[in-house]
Amino acid sequence: MTPDDALPAVLDALDAGRPDQAFALGAEALRHDPGDARLWGACGIAARLIGRVADAEHCWRRSLALRPAPDLNHRLAALLAAQGRHAEAETQYRAVLEHDPGDFAALTNLGLVLEEQRCLPEAEACQRRALALAPHRPEIHNHLAGVLARKHGADGSEAEAELHYREAHRLAPDDARHLSNLGALFFDLGRTREAETTLRAALALDPGLASAHINLGQLLLSLGRLPDGFRHTALRYRLRVPGAVPGFPDRPPAGAARPWQGQPLAGRRLLVWPEQGHGDQLQFCRFLQVVRGLQAPACLTFACSDALLPLLQGIAGADAVIALDDAPAALATHDYWAPLLGLPLFCGTTLETIPAATPYLAADPPRIAHWAPRLPAGGARIGLVWRGNLQHDNDRDRSLPGLSTLAPLWQVPGVRFVSLQKWAGEDEARTPPSGQPLVHLGSDIESFADTAAILSQLDLLISVDTAACHLAGALGIRCWVMLPAYRNDWRWLRDRADTPWYPGTRLFRQARRGDWAPVVDAMRQALQER
Repeated sequence: MTPDDALPAVLDALDAGRPDQAFALGAEALRHDPGDARLWGACGIAARLIGRVADAEHCWRRSLALRPAPDLNHRLAALLAAQGRHAEAETQYRAVLEHDPGDFAALTNLGLVLEEQRCLPEAEACQRRALALAPHRPEIHNHLAGVLARKHGADGSEAEAELHYREAHRLAPDDARHLSNLGALFFDLGRTREAETTLRAALALDPGLASAHINLGQLLLSLGRLPDGFRHTALRYRLRVPGAVPGFPDRPPAGAARPWQGQPLAGRRLLVWPEQGHGDQLQFCRFLQVVRGLQAPACLTFACSDALLPLLQGIAGADAVIALDDAPAALATHDYWAPLLGLPLFCGTTLETIPAATPYLAADPPRIAHWAPRLPAGGARIGLVWRGNLQHDNDRDRSLPGLSTLAPLWQVPGVRFVSLQKWAGEDEARTPPSGQPLVHLGSDIESFADTAAILSQLDLLISVDTAACHLAGALGIRCWVMLPAYRNDWRWLRDRADTPWYPGTRLFRQARRGDWAPVVDAMRQALQER
């Protein structure tokens, strides 16, 4: 086949629905003529269709290096965004807009990748420009609503988000995704009845829509309807994007082990796979012992994040605790695997049967001895964590603006404050505001085993909703958790100051989004009463 014949042959194979043949033809031709930009582009399309993502990226980059092609910038940007490579996707969408500033598809997609990078004002501007160009496109209304919902809301952005979700649904009444997103907004705003009605309407339109099941599941869990909630959220793996959040586990790769659906485990080997954040692993590792008691598997192995490995070695219920990096290979030696947050469903857990006995984790005595000399002497020792993981989708609402927000606590006599702040907030902790004396230990913490050793020697932890409060609860240490008004996590339920998950934990809830002052004042009064 001559180079001149190669491109038509590749395009014919693509048109005939034979992308594998198109890729083979294109790859062979490009070995002889690597300077044909159009052939590189077509070969990339074929590679993408057969799942050869790296080859598709390579082909499109080679094509773009030879000549401009906005359609390939679009394709490459979408491929990069799907891998969580948002900054690189941004570059490609901007290249499209340099060629055509009125490309509304590039504008709205640029807005999405900017939103993922927490550039909310720029993302909103992109979506508004796109909507001005294409006001009848439901997906742009949906995208603008999404970024508006993530703003702090002082300017009425949540109300405008609701309007745009409703308009998206009006323009595309058969697309259940817009109803699912509207229901999620109602859930985040605490409008639970409207949320449930809307999410069930979404599922009536599309019974297989994973996002609607997950949103409804989290709503039901927040209302204490655990069996139904866990059943709906069991579909969460359908929405996982590998590598989208660094450090968070992905779905297990294909292996010998089959997904556990509650089959008898006697004589079988079960690998429990971690998921989501460190706090989830700390909260739900208690179910390993429950599964052991109910099912008596021949072997129960728990894989956990590396930062938790020293702490969770020897946890009750597990025959072995392994690092997440070793888990894929372990699939071949197990009969079944199960996601950690799937265990309550198969254990039949209800609000009344949550295994709430604490402590179910313990600090290492040598580590306790190591940290003891660095803790303040005299008075009540209170740990502080005021910032969470920056990668968390709701970190802007659940974390405090800064250490100074807690200034009223320093008015309480007889207490000594210890910072366990890691990563975000460390600089503040090293140089606290004037009048806020603070012993900062967070920068020297190397693992959760260190955090546990410090917590075990404190009288109280005051924390935002992040992993530290789950660790304190698992250790049986008293903890006060500051909860945001917007997108309050399902596990803290609704309208209560206690939690069935941790008997020694007290909840202080925000009444208005972004307003932490009443929460801190309530804690100040509670400290004085103690």
